[in-house]
Amino acid sequence: MDTTVALFFVFALVLLYAAFRVITAKSPVVAALHLVLAFFNASCVWMLLNAEFLAISLVLVYVGAVMVLFLFVVMMLDINTDTLRAGFWKHFPLAGVVGAVIALEMALVLTRGFRISEATPMAADVLKHGNTKALGIELYSHYLFPVQIAALILLVAIIAAIALTLRRRKDSRSQSASEQVKARKADRLKIVKVAPVLPQPPAPPAEGEAAAQPKGQA
Repeated sequence: MDTTVALFFVFALVLLYAAFRVITAKSPVVAALHLVLAFFNASCVWMLLNAEFLAISLVLVYVGAVMVLFLFVVMMLDINTDTLRAGFWKHFPLAGVVGAVIALEMALVLTRGFRISEATPMAADVLKHGNTKALGIELYSHYLFPVQIAALILLVAIIAAIALTLRRRKDSRSQSASEQVKARKADRLKIVKVAPVLPQPPAPPAEGEAAAQPKGQA
């Protein structure tokens, strides 16, 4: 057994353990952290297969963006884990059977459809570019239209997710741009002429009142 095979078994065992802890952990935060560990080990397995682009994409996209955002959301929300885990062991046998069937189907597809020994060797001019650059050239030269269709589908999914999560609240205040454009100066400002009112000066005291006052207060 060489070093590559030994590292593969180590990463695979850690990946299986992390995936098992994702579905059995009581805390959502612990499950999310184990999912991050599973992604890291999957990227290490891809590195052993010389798929550097897929490994870096998994770390940057899923670990660096998606899982961190998911972890922050889980930590900020007050989730009742007892309600979420109600009936877990009741449905666990059926879920295990479904997972075993999916794993068997993936194994059949991978072993029969992707045999490394029967793979077509890459051309010499492609090998000198590197794995990532060769993948980019292949995608954006021969598969440009499917890439654009996938980008359009993701854009529609983002807009649909924003539209579905948008809820109008009674206590929220918003501005209507169309109403603001239609507004006129006469509707916003009204000039009213008001006659000036000056304060009246106090009346001088009478002669009798001035004489009745003491000398010190005169």
